[in-house]
Amino acid sequence: MSGISTFDLNHLPRHVAIIMDGNGRWARQRRQPRLFGHKAGAESVRKIVETCREIGIEYLTLYAFSSENWRRPAQEVSGLMAILKNFLESELPRMQKNEIRLMSIGDRQRLPEEVRESLERSIEATSGNTKLTLTLALSYGSRDELVRAVKTISTLCLRGEMVPDQISDQTITDNLDTCQMPDPDLLIRTGGEARLSNFLLWQISYAEIYFTETMWPDFRKEVFLQALSDYQSRERRFGRTGEQLLSE
Repeated sequence: MSGISTFDLNHLPRHVAIIMDGNGRWARQRRQPRLFGHKAGAESVRKIVETCREIGIEYLTLYAFSSENWRRPAQEVSGLMAILKNFLESELPRMQKNEIRLMSIGDRQRLPEEVRESLERSIEATSGNTKLTLTLALSYGSRDELVRAVKTISTLCLRGEMVPDQISDQTITDNLDTCQMPDPDLLIRTGGEARLSNFLLWQISYAEIYFTETMWPDFRKEVFLQALSDYQSRERRFGRTGEQLLSE
């Protein structure tokens, strides 16, 4: 529990989402191929999942592979898929032991068949676990997700199961890939970039955002705890004033 004693464990974000950036640049700094960085990044995933489970965060969502990442060189995409498959198969016993539920968001059908099968097996095997929900965003893009939601809602209207005046914020939320989880409280982006990269654009409307220069392969427990400490120092007003919060 090193480093956790400084935290208010009753004031942790319920849902943390992370844009895991910097693997390629980390590898280049070491004169290694990009896949070297992605393999190192997989170890950071293990460490952050362990920390979330240890301190009691309920939901962790990781931006593992975007819909735009399919444009990368075929060799890199193939290598990433191999790393993903190995991660899914090697981590399943650990997820079961630690009662971690695995989920995914994004266009799962675009994944290679063997990767998709490994993913679906892990999702099914862990479906009854309740201590931490780990969601991998795979072949995911927020604009694509919103388009799919609009199509679903439009179809309901055309069938007469809903009229346009009934459409609300909740209607859209209920038709997103993330409908089974709360919105993120904290969004972290590693690697020194300060953009959202088409990730959970609807869901992070009121999330606290934390950017760090640390590359993802170096993003381990202590750096994660720094992000959580920063989160705890912020006042979340949700449109209200600080005075209103104090009076509650």
